[in-house]
Amino acid sequence: MRSHKRKIDKDALSAIIFLVVSLFMISTSVHAEPNFISCDVSPTNYTQNSPFGNNLKSLLESLWSNTPLSQGFNSTVFGNNTDQVYGKALCRGDVTPEVCRDCIQNASQEIMTVCPTQNAIIWHEFCQVQFSYRPFSSWDAFTGMFPESNKDEKNISGRDGFVVALKDFMNTLSDQAAFNPSNLMFATGKTKISTNETVYGLVQCTRDISQSDCRLCLNFEFVELDGCCDYRQGGTVFSRFCNMRFQLYQFYNETTVNGDRKKIKVAILVAGATTSVLVVGLAAGCCVIWLLRSNRTRKDEEKSRSTLLHQLANPPSVDINQEGEFVSSQELPFMELATIMAATDNFSDSNKLGQGGFGTVYKGVLSDGKEIAVKRLSRKSWQGLEEFMNEVIVIAKLQHRNLVRLLGCGIQGEEKLLIYEYMPNKSLDLFLFENRQNITWRKCVRFNIIRGIARGLLYLHEDSRLKIIYRDLKPNNVLLDQEMVAKIPDFGMARIFGEDQNTANTKRVVGTYGYMAPEYAMGGLFSMKSDVFSFGVILLEIISGKRNSGFYLTKHAPTLLAYAWRLWNEGKELEFLDPLLAGSCPVTEVVRCIHIGLLCVQEDPADRPNMSSVVVLLGSESATLPQPRQPAVSVGRIAHMKSSSTTDPSANQDTISSISPR
Repeated sequence: MRSHKRKIDKDALSAIIFLVVSLFMISTSVHAEPNFISCDVSPTNYTQNSPFGNNLKSLLESLWSNTPLSQGFNSTVFGNNTDQVYGKALCRGDVTPEVCRDCIQNASQEIMTVCPTQNAIIWHEFCQVQFSYRPFSSWDAFTGMFPESNKDEKNISGRDGFVVALKDFMNTLSDQAAFNPSNLMFATGKTKISTNETVYGLVQCTRDISQSDCRLCLNFEFVELDGCCDYRQGGTVFSRFCNMRFQLYQFYNETTVNGDRKKIKVAILVAGATTSVLVVGLAAGCCVIWLLRSNRTRKDEEKSRSTLLHQLANPPSVDINQEGEFVSSQELPFMELATIMAATDNFSDSNKLGQGGFGTVYKGVLSDGKEIAVKRLSRKSWQGLEEFMNEVIVIAKLQHRNLVRLLGCGIQGEEKLLIYEYMPNKSLDLFLFENRQNITWRKCVRFNIIRGIARGLLYLHEDSRLKIIYRDLKPNNVLLDQEMVAKIPDFGMARIFGEDQNTANTKRVVGTYGYMAPEYAMGGLFSMKSDVFSFGVILLEIISGKRNSGFYLTKHAPTLLAYAWRLWNEGKELEFLDPLLAGSCPVTEVVRCIHIGLLCVQEDPADRPNMSSVVVLLGSESATLPQPRQPAVSVGRIAHMKSSSTTDPSANQDTISSISPR
């Protein structure tokens, strides 16, 4: 009885604090400026008195008047057939009913005034409102939006340690929001990153999506947050289905921990408390909350790993086939550490296939005789839970002949493991530049490798449900199976784009000297066309048998690309051909491949073809090729290089560089 009474007192004190803070929120929320408004282009704009316009008015009024204030979320639809309007509103999980209602009302009125389109969304500090002419379930993309306030944030000092701490912290919050039903898909928290600095974070999902989709959305949001703001003292990313924010100061109300709306009801009951009780309660409540949160932070850290374990054991189903069609399949298997250790002979050096900054890859043999490649992530690697989850979730949803298949995964303690199909012929790099006599044009081996890489990239860019930019294509990241079929592995650095997104910018450039497009290496701007550039470099390397990196040490030209360009202009393309291929391949086919390679490495991304055009050009001798422009200059020797390697399954010496302009 005494403990029960103590719990009620704690709730009451917390509620009082919450009520006081909320009074300030109410006064500021009514006239708050929106953080971001997106008036998306839709099939047609609507007129005010049209059936769609009238349905929209009714819907927006319903959103602010009928949103359950104890839940802070509402999704509804008005109208019929082509005039239907879908709408939803979401309040931040730490605000009072009054703030929630006022924010939705103001946002609804503003979005009606500002956006004459049939598809729009507005984010205020304490709520978001959106409407569309089509159901929200038809939106596959988690495309991030960035408020202008991100640009006002100051840069941080000690960035490397901050990035690692931020990743672990936001992953913990995302797990709490997605997998704890009592949190109503909302979580806040804080973590110390140094003696003098504490990071405060907030994550939230709309409650019309599943737990796994919430976690997936937050995973994508952090990729966006990492790209825009991991060097700043704060940052915010919005999307249709989830939001994420961090600051170096407390910006949320701590009394409603993880969206517990029950304290709101208590707050209303004690609203008439006297000033003296309020002051005493405020002081006592702060002490109690501090103690409770310090204990909870410790428990959350322990709980996050077990939550991840559960998620890995029940990942999204593989639901896309080689043609990009939806199919049903079994869940991604979860393997025990003991099974993996037995298969790799306790990760013995004799089974080591390759090593890099992210960890080591080992060959393994399961009890049934099946060969596997095990990627064992390094404990010191900055590829933490976020990259691990990114790779697992992305690969689990991709199925294609020219992608390495992920067979399973495992996590136990500090061990994070990915299990791939084994590639007996290892990497393209090995065959091109070391065992060169084994790979010729005979039987179309090199040509088929070129086409296989092209088809794999085309699937990632256009044919899968997710639009994926690979960002680190190079010969080390092209593996060859027993039939010399080219396969693209390792999606830890891949970025997922929304359906209407074509480019993105990042402050952390990851890639390898000699293969990165200039706009990415020097400006952090990447797109499908930056992958096309990397493909063009590899194509020219396959034809010539020479590496682009280090080519300046020869006396032919500063880069392999410049050498190919010079010979092309001089009509001496066959001098570019690997001597091992002399007399073993059709001349016209080789010249055509060189031409396509030069088109891919043009300096202006707009001049480069997309991968669908590349595949067509490679498969047709009659298709007309445009004249290429001069290739991009090399950026490798005017950039700082910092090694932060990754390791591909079955590949050796897989190096990734983090490059920053001078």
